[in-house]
Amino acid sequence: MLQKFFATGLTMACFSVASAQEAAPTEEKKSTTTISGNADVYYRYNFDKPQGGDAGYNNFTSFTNSHNSFRLGMASLKVEHTSGKVGVVADLGFGTRAEEFAYTDDGLLSAVKQLYVTYAPTDWLKFSAGTWGTHVGYEVLDPYLNRNYSMSYMFSNGPFGHTGLKAEVTKGKHSFMLGVANPTDYRIVPEGQINRKFLLAQYSLAASDAVKLFVNYVGGKAPDSSKSNQVDVVVTGQVSDKFSIGFNGTYTSTKLWDTDKKESGDAKAWWGSAVYLSVDPKPWFGLTLRGEYFNDDDALKPFAPIGIGGSIFASTLSANFKLDNFTVIPEFRLDNASEEIFLDKDLKGKKSTASFLLAVVYSF
Repeated sequence: MLQKFFATGLTMACFSVASAQEAAPTEEKKSTTTISGNADVYYRYNFDKPQGGDAGYNNFTSFTNSHNSFRLGMASLKVEHTSGKVGVVADLGFGTRAEEFAYTDDGLLSAVKQLYVTYAPTDWLKFSAGTWGTHVGYEVLDPYLNRNYSMSYMFSNGPFGHTGLKAEVTKGKHSFMLGVANPTDYRIVPEGQINRKFLLAQYSLAASDAVKLFVNYVGGKAPDSSKSNQVDVVVTGQVSDKFSIGFNGTYTSTKLWDTDKKESGDAKAWWGSAVYLSVDPKPWFGLTLRGEYFNDDDALKPFAPIGIGGSIFASTLSANFKLDNFTVIPEFRLDNASEEIFLDKDLKGKKSTASFLLAVVYSF
């Protein structure tokens, strides 16, 4: 009798445990998906009336290489999905901007602006693997995120993006990023070329809600047998609800390597700095003045087909008229160079040129 009692009790206990396990609620993974995008068109007029073709359009920055012509910029679609601690970002672009941004790629791959997966084991640590836009610089590819439509010389001379693996750590006001990637701007390194990895790093400080500091680094050996190191600093400040200021300074040192994998010659460098002053007197209207100095005396990034170096000071004044998701950007730009890198309508060299641009940007 006692044995039957214990057997019955044991059976009921096991049944109770099994029932409790079946009834126990399971933790649901939070899943979110967001879709965003933007599109832009522009018209540019250079007052020197350049001939185009091999003569160029008096333009040595990205995405606005035209004269007296309406042009399509880029149509972009971005999908972001997270499920628990894992996420994926697929960012596609079609048009001139996307093609120039992915200049090392061909075919459908040139439409990929960003494509990466993330894993965040904790709220202060995140890993990312894939291809993403660079952390270097003040300006970005998507026009709706910039106050000026035309790009700076520092942006145009890169880097644009990276393909590899990075880890990001955030502790209070401080953030750190460390990564390893293919040579700058290469998703796929061509066969037979040097394929050594680049080191990526960033330190950022949110000194306050209004002031933020970013110190960026990228360096390594490129497929053209040059070894480069770039240090970049960005500072942003919100002075008031109507006035903000930004600063970007960058320095790149490059040294060539010979066939014996030894350094050859002295290091050469290019550098630049820019100040961005923005005022928003009305919610629907704002002005941004960009003043940039770019120095390339060593002719690492030649401005013209003849391969000369020198320096440039460029001033760009852009207005932003906002209507719902539309932003209309009329812009006046004046470029002054130390050398005669620009051409007049008779193909004679000159040191300065002026342009007017009108862009329409839509984002959602």
